[in-house]
Amino acid sequence: MKIAIIYHSESENTKKVAEVVAQGASSVTSVEVKTMSIEDFDMAFAAEAKAIIFGCPTYCGTFSWQIKKWFDTTKVNLEGKLGAAFATENYLGGGADVAELGMIGHMLVRGMLVYSAGAGKGAPFTHYGAVTIKEGADWEQERAKILGKRIAEKSLELFGHKE
Repeated sequence: MKIAIIYHSESENTKKVAEVVAQGASSVTSVEVKTMSIEDFDMAFAAEAKAIIFGCPTYCGTFSWQIKKWFDTTKVNLEGKLGAAFATENYLGGGADVAELGMIGHMLVRGMLVYSAGAGKGAPFTHYGAVTIKEGADWEQERAKILGKRIAEKSLELFGHKE
């Protein structure tokens, strides 16, 4: 089963967190994960993916305009795919929750099934998705890794082990 991690990153922080999320997803058997920036996008892989995890930096208390433009203009059919989000910010209270909710809104409009595990899987809680300050301290990166793993597990639960 394929899982795509699509991100926008200016300073490489979000890219680094995307790679951490991918580590978590890759730890689940039968999952193939690919990270890709919106600038170097593999449309074929994304179209085949059963789940897509989106990530972006927080700008002015919300998600980046670049990821919004991607959602507004993408030709990939997202309907029925499992969706999740993560965000990076420069400091605590930088608006990452609003950024994640913005991406989640776009996922819902595109017909995606949105999941984060929230508090349902116990600590650490992933609420709307993973959040890190810049590339994240060890505990923040661990939460990002857990998000990736939980999304991969839920993908297998929903879509089975076959392509």
